[in-house]
Amino acid sequence: MKLSHLNPLAVIAAAVTLLAVSAPVMAQQTILVINEDFILRESAVGQHIATRLQAISAEMDSELRALRTPIDEEAERLNAETAGITEEGIQQRPDLIQRIQAVSLQAQQFEATRQRYSNELVATERAAMRPVLEALQAVLQEVVTARNADIIIDRGALVYAGESVDASAAVIESLNARLPTVPVNRVRLPQGDAQQPQQPQR
Repeated sequence: MKLSHLNPLAVIAAAVTLLAVSAPVMAQQTILVINEDFILRESAVGQHIATRLQAISAEMDSELRALRTPIDEEAERLNAETAGITEEGIQQRPDLIQRIQAVSLQAQQFEATRQRYSNELVATERAAMRPVLEALQAVLQEVVTARNADIIIDRGALVYAGESVDASAAVIESLNARLPTVPVNRVRLPQGDAQQPQQPQR
């Protein structure tokens, strides 16, 4: 059916009828709203994970700088040495060709290492978050039972929800008591593994 064939008045009438039918059902249900991103960010365990990830990221950056520095230095030396030499002249210098090939290979290896470190940081966060998500499910069940709720909706899926139905603060309080911290250990992937880590099951 084409949209132009719809009768606007009929659509409005149908919507009003639907609301009238569903309103008594909705009125009998207790609906709670949470902000999962806010809970994971502001809870004690969420802040602990963020702090540890910053430290691990800084450690990775330091290691990468140590790997990158000699590559950049050799590349600068080669640029200076070949600045006045033509392409044909370089081809006649096996020593320069060998050094150029070596620094090119080192640069490729560095990029692979940088990508692996990036994947390791993602995998580290996901490993740390796994027990948090499990604890969050248990906390949500406790809140549902305590408040005799029928439905929990994430605030990100709503256009508007009043603060009176937002249970995020209560969830954070319970999560802090249940799981204030978790181990956050750097996950090390095998060399050559450039694939993105899989998403954790929720």
